[in-house]
Amino acid sequence: MAMDEDECLHRYGLHPVGADLDEVRGLLRVHIRLEQQAQGDGDTELTKLCCVQLFNAGRLDDVLLIWTAKCASMDAGCSIDIQLLCGSGLTRTKAYLLSQCLPEAEAALQRLLDCEKAGGFEDFSVEGHSAQYAAYYTP
Repeated sequence: MAMDEDECLHRYGLHPVGADLDEVRGLLRVHIRLEQQAQGDGDTELTKLCCVQLFNAGRLDDVLLIWTAKCASMDAGCSIDIQLLCGSGLTRTKAYLLSQCLPEAEAALQRLLDCEKAGGFEDFSVEGHSAQYAAYYTP
């Protein structure tokens, strides 16, 4: 059975932990593949929610998965905020990306730096961003 955004939110909430995080990652990977095959085949709203859930977990090893989701299509790129890469904070995320010897890490770091320079991280905090998404997803 396919899961939509509402079911995912109900099942895992905004702060999944443990095995639920693994399930969120798996669900995200499925929708990334679908969206990469053809824009609109993946559920962009569900993809965004999965990225918010991973942001809230704050694990650096999820940064490139969130970046891959953002790059899956034009729709995904527009709906998934660059700030969602920074669940561990902007400074730690930049250091992590700098330490990775991968072209996608370099691209993600460059986008972060460009957005930071343009003011996209002014007043950014993990807690504040998490609270904004909690308000967005609360009916």
